[in-house]
Parts: sequence; structure tokens; C-alpha cells
Amino acid sequence: MIKRITRRNLDDVGSSGSLNDLSFLLIIFFIVIAGFNVNKGFLLNLPSKQKPIIVNTEDILKCTLCADGSLMMDGQAMQADELSSKIQAKLQKWPNLTFLLTINPEAPYQSVVDVIAAIRSLKVENFSFKMETAE
Repeated sequence: MIKRITRRNLDDVGSSGSLNDLSFLLIIFFIVIAGFNVNKGFLLNLPSKQKPIIVNTEDILKCTLCADGSLMMDGQAMQADELSSKIQAKLQKWPNLTFLLTINPEAPYQSVVDVIAAIRSLKVENFSFKMETAE
């Protein structure tokens, strides 16, 4: 009996082999890149539920960030650089100062970041902010 030798038709060599290599390299690339993703921003500590902080109402300094990016404290408009000097003066008078920032939802994002950066640079321990509600 004569055996017939059947030859298989070879597919294109580059069709699937290079895709496997490419997918492997992409997986390695994204794993390496994920290690370098560093989030920059403000590190704010959330209060713990076990130890609630009791704040004296006289130690609260209220400031409002308006829709146009201006600051209001005690009914007076002020600039961000004036805010630092006023807070430093009040920190000397009240070491347990709590800064409360009320933010208008239409306020520019950069204005919010600038005010928070100014407060963080002054080392204010108690800082709180809330969004204004539409009435």
C-alpha cells in the first residue's frame, strides 16, 4: 500500500506570531507604566468616627468663594494674598482656628485650588469646606 504524503498549506508566518509578541510587549509596557503613575494633589486627612472633634464656634473663621472667584470674609471682599495675612493674624490669636470655606458651584476650579493651597501653606490644622446650596 502506498502512503500518500499530504502537505498542509502554511498560513502567512507573520499573521499570528507577531500579534502574540506585540500583545505580550504591550502588557509589559502597561505594567511598567502603571508603576510610575503618581497622583499629585492635596493630601487631606478625614476625621475619624471614633474621635469626633468638638469645635468652639468662636474659633471658626468663615470664608466664601463666590462664582466669579472672589473671596468674601466677614462681608468684605479680599484677594488671595490678603487672605494669608489675615489668617496668620487670626492664628496667633486663636491657635485652634478652624477655617470653613463655602464654595459656590460656579466658582472656577483654579480659585478653589489657590485658596486650599494658601490654607495648607499656613499649616491650619482644622480645615473644612462645603458647597453652597441653591435656595
